[in-house]
Amino acid sequence: MKKILFLTLSLMLVFSSVALANKTSVAIVAPASVAAGTEVTITINVSHKGNSGFHHTNWVVVKADGAEIARWDFKASSLPESADFTRVTKFTVTKPVEIIAQGHCSIHGSKGPVAFKIAVQ
Repeated sequence: MKKILFLTLSLMLVFSSVALANKTSVAIVAPASVAAGTEVTITINVSHKGNSGFHHTNWVVVKADGAEIARWDFKASSLPESADFTRVTKFTVTKPVEIIAQGHCSIHGSKGPVAFKIAVQ
């Protein structure tokens, strides 16, 4: 009975730690509205508690209406500069567009994609 209780508590601890694990998250900073034909600067703020050769953000991707416009890959030999960092890309807006960004932790995965819409005036 003690073994079953120990196993049950161990499994609960493992699954709760995975659910609470530090996954890479991103935030998008860009203008909400621009004139057609404007080149905009899109800033991606990345946050992740861990920046070692074993535990780090291993990629960040940015898409515009589903098409990849920027990607940064990291590995043990080329880590991000810190646990919280920023990347910038440019994109010419010709019509209303949805920007999607996502980052990924080498161990825990991602908090999921973040979307930002840019309207055309």
